Parts: sequence; structure tokens; C-alpha cells
Amino acid sequence: VQLVESGGGLVQPGGSLRLSCAASGFTFSNYFMSWYRQAPGKERELVALISSAGGSTNYADSVKGRCTISRDNSKNTVTLQMNILKPEDTAVYYCRAQNRYGMSYWGNGTLVTVSS
Repeated sequence: VQLVESGGGLVQPGGSLRLSCAASGFTFSNYFMSWYRQAPGKERELVALISSAGGSTNYADSVKGRCTISRDNSKNTVTLQMNILKPEDTAVYYCRAQNRYGMSYWGNGTLVTVSS
């Protein structure tokens, strides 16, 4: 099982980034997918979640209206489009796969730094 995040980097406040997560080794379409983030000195928090078929999404209040999660089950990928980035969005962003039986997989994360 692998979850490989990409797309992180340094961006100025107000800018945008698109994070991607490529999944392999499991039946992607059976898992709901989520993005978490962990800022220095803080606990890991849920950013966004998407159902297995992509028909339902949920967002943390802190990113609602600025982020969009999507998935492509034909390519086994999930993305997080982040707009109007703020310094407080600086964190390591992790991709997570979960199914209804309690199986859970994590990626190794990609660093997002929002700074001028």
C-alpha cells in the first residue's frame, strides 16, 4: 500500500496550491479519502474528506470556501485545491485512506509553507 503526496511548496499569502495523492496497493474506490495537516507544535487535524464515490465532501471550517477536494477513481488519485492561502495554512499535509471496516492508510506528507 502506498499513498504518495505531491504538490507542496512555498507560496505567498493569497496564492494557490494543488496537492495530489497517488494511491496504490488497495482498491481505491472502496475507500473514502481525506487530507489532514499538522502545523509545528500542533495536533494533526482534518482538512477535507471525500466519500468513496466522490459524491459527498466535508471541510474544516478553517478552509471552507478556500479548498476543494476531488478524486479520480480511474486514476487512483485525490487532490486538494487550496486557494487564498494564509500563513496559518502552513503545515505538513497528509493524505489518508479509510474504509468502513476500520482500515486506514497514511501518506508521508508534503510540506506547504505560506510566507512572503
